[in-house]
Amino acid sequence: MTGSANEGEPVHAAGPERAQDARGSRDAAGGRRNAAAGSRASADVSRRAAGPDWVRDAVFYQIFPDRFAASARVRKPGELEPWDAPPTIHGFKGGDLLGIAEHLDDLRALGVTALYLTPVFASASNHRYHTFDYETVDPLLGGDAALRELLDEAHARDMRVILDGVFNHASRGFWPFHHILENGIHSPYRDWFHLDPDVLAGRRGLTAYPGHADTDAGLGYRAWWDLPALPTLNHSNPAVRDYIYGIAERWLRFGIDGWRLDVPEEIDEPGFWEEFRRRSLAVNPDAYLVGEIWNPAPEWLAADPATGRFHGLMNYPLAEAILSFVGAGRLDEELVAKTYEYARNVRPIDGPEFGRQLQRIMTTYEPAVSQLQLNLLDSHDTPRFLSLAGGDRSALRLATLIQMTLPGAPCIYYGDEIGLEGREDPDCRRSYPWDPARQDAALRSFVAGLIALRKSEPALRRGRFRLLQAEGSAADSAAGSTIAYALDFEGADDFEGQTEDESSRGARGSAGSRPDAGRPTERLSVESRPAGHSIVVAVNAADVPNRICFQVPRLAGHRVEQVSWPGSDWTAAFAPTTLREGTLALEMEARAGMVLKARPDF
Repeated sequence: MTGSANEGEPVHAAGPERAQDARGSRDAAGGRRNAAAGSRASADVSRRAAGPDWVRDAVFYQIFPDRFAASARVRKPGELEPWDAPPTIHGFKGGDLLGIAEHLDDLRALGVTALYLTPVFASASNHRYHTFDYETVDPLLGGDAALRELLDEAHARDMRVILDGVFNHASRGFWPFHHILENGIHSPYRDWFHLDPDVLAGRRGLTAYPGHADTDAGLGYRAWWDLPALPTLNHSNPAVRDYIYGIAERWLRFGIDGWRLDVPEEIDEPGFWEEFRRRSLAVNPDAYLVGEIWNPAPEWLAADPATGRFHGLMNYPLAEAILSFVGAGRLDEELVAKTYEYARNVRPIDGPEFGRQLQRIMTTYEPAVSQLQLNLLDSHDTPRFLSLAGGDRSALRLATLIQMTLPGAPCIYYGDEIGLEGREDPDCRRSYPWDPARQDAALRSFVAGLIALRKSEPALRRGRFRLLQAEGSAADSAAGSTIAYALDFEGADDFEGQTEDESSRGARGSAGSRPDAGRPTERLSVESRPAGHSIVVAVNAADVPNRICFQVPRLAGHRVEQVSWPGSDWTAAFAPTTLREGTLALEMEARAGMVLKARPDF
């Protein structure tokens, strides 16, 4: 990590010496500001190298196009599955791109500044991960003209649009694969896929539509997860690579603002993604490339174009940690057990464990790279957050507070903001309920307010994360799970944390007021140096009120005020104060959060 130039003592003086020291303090502060300006210039270069700057300020909204909104302007060829009926594996609801365009003002009012659309290219599946024509937008979605209108309308509202690129595998309807089905080994496209030796030798054909009797014979080709509908592309073939690169360039020239790349780890051809990045950014240097990788993978995100592949990843580790913390005691364990990766990584955790995980996640990447992660709570590949949390809306509110106050671009899965639920696929892909009676208006207002707060505070988008404190009771995590962290803007330092047992620190002043006083309690604390203005976020995930008291030496001499946002019904108040000794004491409601702003009080 890059260090800060802001390494002096807090700008304040206690007692009678304060008046005579004030001038010197201001002079010292000016020197730090000049040094910080140089540090910021260096940081700006680092940010530009890491990726597109607009992503740091973005709020994404993920849309499954068949399920968001249907426009009367897109003619459908036949009968569709009823919009409000439970979704099925193969059913089409009729959502389209013009339907999205017609609701852009609704999304803008929510605070959304960027859209991530799951695949839109021609396909015989409702999710369109079975692509058969990468050069055509699916007619059921309105075709190329509908994408053109959506892009123009979005860009007119200063909104970006990224598309889903599925380049590891295609579908058996993909025309080169169909060419092989028709012509066998005589097809010039036979090397575009991984065909079995017997097929290449002419001893058998492909079994693309196997019946029960054909199961033992195999498909005759490599397929993703052995699914016959998804033949895997041969990326060692230069013609295949050039075709994919050409598709990426084509749609970037058309006007999209980036790509979300599906299962990129499964393409192991050396240099493939580096060249994909180089050619994509040659068309649009401001394009955002984000990969679907479910685990920490810093090697994929190097800022050097010669070695880097993407700008960000879908931040599933963060989603898992947040769910484990705010959902403790509420998790639908049966649903969690059915969910890919979550079955291993999601479990009830208390404040200290969440602090450890959060600190690990926030320090996996350089700060400039962390700001480019796609911070989601759920997606089309997981059950809805609300369902995973056992339907508990307080968990979703706390999760959204954390999501909106951390580095990285938050991404809302369509409908989460109005309380849409959904279990495993296909239930997690329900149609958006446009009837206001089926929407949680208060939740939407809460989410919109948090987005507005994020936009109003640069520290929440571009600050450096710093863990302040995390507490939890080993005996009863639900009664003692709290965490506090800061986002420092302009001149934050690197930090290191340590785990300490309560008994090794002496009695905490607030222990007598806590309902779990006397139980084995663990704390995570962090020491760091003074800095400029900060945002402090505190979360009480417990079912009872809690008093959080912690030392923040770097904020000594800072004026601290509570920050509110429209839609919040949390009522705990914090009186504005100047921190003389750098100690913060917060009275927290049960299942609630608090946001404070700290500025130097010269």
